[in-house]
Amino acid sequence: MQYEWNDNPDLNITPLVDIMLVLMAILMVTAPTIIYQENITLPKGSKTQALEKVKSIEIRMDKNGVIYFLKAKYKTLSFPDTFILKTESFDKNIPVYIRADERLRYKDVMFLLKTVKEAGFSKVSLVTDG
Repeated sequence: MQYEWNDNPDLNITPLVDIMLVLMAILMVTAPTIIYQENITLPKGSKTQALEKVKSIEIRMDKNGVIYFLKAKYKTLSFPDTFILKTESFDKNIPVYIRADERLRYKDVMFLLKTVKEAGFSKVSLVTDG
């Protein structure tokens, strides 16, 4: 009796692929339901302190160059000395907000910024609409 040997045997991997697809479907269904819990001790916060409103300084300048500061009006040339004298006792780390009319010249706004910087304030912002 003579046996014939097939020189190119084919490996049928279809059942293996079917089993792997079933296992993958089971894993995809069960994975979202697995709960992982980590015990974490959070730091204690203070519930009794309310947020303090940040103090700030607001300076306004209208289209005619009149400067409004602390409910008073100042002319452009007299403002620097008055501002430095009135803010000597202020904390220099509080923010200063400048509201300048859009029709002012660039030079006038820069003069106001320079005055505030010379008084020692480092947090100066220009306020815009929008």
